[in-house]
Amino acid sequence: MHDLVVVGAGPYGLSIAAHAAAAGLDLRVFGRPMASWREHMPPGMFLKSEPWASNLSDPDGAFGLAAYAATLGREARHGDPLPVGLFASYGLWFAERAALTVDERIITSVEACPGGFRLTAEDGERFLARTVALAVGVMPFIDIPAPLLGLDRAQVTHSSHHADLTRFVGGDVTVIGAGQAALETAALLAEQGTSVRLVARSGRLNWNTLPPPLDRPAGTAARAPHTGLGCGWKNWLYAETPGVFRRFPEATRARIFTSALGPAGAWWLRERFETAARVEVRLGESVVTAAPAGGRVRLELFATTGRTETVETDHVIAATGFTPGLDRLGLLEGPLAEGLRTVGPSRAPEASAAFESSYPGLFLAGLLSAPSFGPSMRFVYGASYTAERLVAGVRRRVGARGGPLAKVRQRQGQREVRRQEQRGGRVSVK
Repeated sequence: MHDLVVVGAGPYGLSIAAHAAAAGLDLRVFGRPMASWREHMPPGMFLKSEPWASNLSDPDGAFGLAAYAATLGREARHGDPLPVGLFASYGLWFAERAALTVDERIITSVEACPGGFRLTAEDGERFLARTVALAVGVMPFIDIPAPLLGLDRAQVTHSSHHADLTRFVGGDVTVIGAGQAALETAALLAEQGTSVRLVARSGRLNWNTLPPPLDRPAGTAARAPHTGLGCGWKNWLYAETPGVFRRFPEATRARIFTSALGPAGAWWLRERFETAARVEVRLGESVVTAAPAGGRVRLELFATTGRTETVETDHVIAATGFTPGLDRLGLLEGPLAEGLRTVGPSRAPEASAAFESSYPGLFLAGLLSAPSFGPSMRFVYGASYTAERLVAGVRRRVGARGGPLAKVRQRQGQREVRRQEQRGGRVSVK
């Protein structure tokens, strides 16, 4: 029986695994490493977060994004957006440097059993674990507006369904949303020659401003401190004190989770978007009905002015975000699915200060923990806070002491990395 099984191998899963391995825990990690970044984002996309706010977490802080960029002969500079492909490669490099072995099979179910949990992989093999960390990312939680749910995949998709947009060259696509995913998807489509319209409920588009230099006069920095979620004291509260956020009343947390850091485009995208002349922007409008129409899609749009208009399009891309909930997870069985305490009226599971759910030994990370710990858990920036506290909670749960054993295992892993490098090989991700 393993001490810990991590379900998911994105930034949160790999960060948790790095801390668990260094602590000497008997560890197993499942999932396709950095799958969301490698398989669900088209070429041409860039990180919205600053490079220094996009580090995965290891106990010594040795395997940051800047260290990886240096191996490529480039610099991860403040105010210089990096391609998402580079970030995905960074995650794989992080796993190698942290000496992590990742089993790429998908876990299809998690159920309670005496002494812990029983997990089933996609090929039917089962594994036992004393504790489980769910770091499943965002893909189980995609949001598609209700009027579009009756259409099939050939007619409507979510923005995260696309690693390649070239199928839409020469066609007509309607993008729903006003956030970074919607704006960047629309720009990429327009730049490749697709006729694009953007439909958004909001009355205007919001754009982040150019971030100020990291080195600023003390007075200026005090008025609007830099944080991993942007400048300002409110962002500082969300980014630097998730534990304080968790003490807010449930209703307050739920409200802030759904409203804070609302839809906005990155500062570096604005000029590209506004000069992409083929993007038709329709603000203050919502889709009220959608139906197939001779191989196309007919949308009825309702405006805040009371006007209704019908448009036809070849395809609809809903860039409408993600909402965590147990009903969407589809992974937990029996009491785990039915008995977890949730945050207020939401379907998101409540997490303790150690990121443990109400079922002992079942831990939560990433978007699943955001209604408990706040907006930072929607971003890579929250991985360090999560990994340190979650692994400490696992150690308390399994009675692990770490100490000398952890240091021995960490040194063994580092020696293996060096041996592989000396042979010209790579540490495998299985």
